Amino acid sequence: MPLSNARPMSTAMPEPVVVEVRLGITLVYSPLPRQVRVWSIALEAGATLGEALECCGLFEEFPDLEKNSLQLGVWGQTVRMGHVLQDRDRIEIYRPLQVDPKTARRERFTRQGMKSAGLFTTKRPGAKAGY
Repeated sequence: MPLSNARPMSTAMPEPVVVEVRLGITLVYSPLPRQVRVWSIALEAGATLGEALECCGLFEEFPDLEKNSLQLGVWGQTVRMGHVLQDRDRIEIYRPLQVDPKTARRERFTRQGMKSAGLFTTKRPGAKAGY
């Protein structure tokens, strides 16, 4: 007979608690200028970037995209399809440039002229050149 009212201790090992870890991932794609499409998806831990693309339905919504030729990044850093994702990652799909930035700047400068571009747009009366 036990001496106290306490429950007897069991010698059996407790069952381990299995916690399912889910990753919160954001996927961003801009098909046209000033148009952005955002998906928020939940994936299992250890998921890769390729699995995230399949899960969100990107290729069903934009069938002209080719999976093998996409430029991809996570938070601005370019990565490959096999990249293992972390919680709260932001996947970005980059589209190719339409015009080389140097060429566009050069054309804009010749169109606007030197007086209306860069440092020389506004000039205080009596100020030195370029200030």
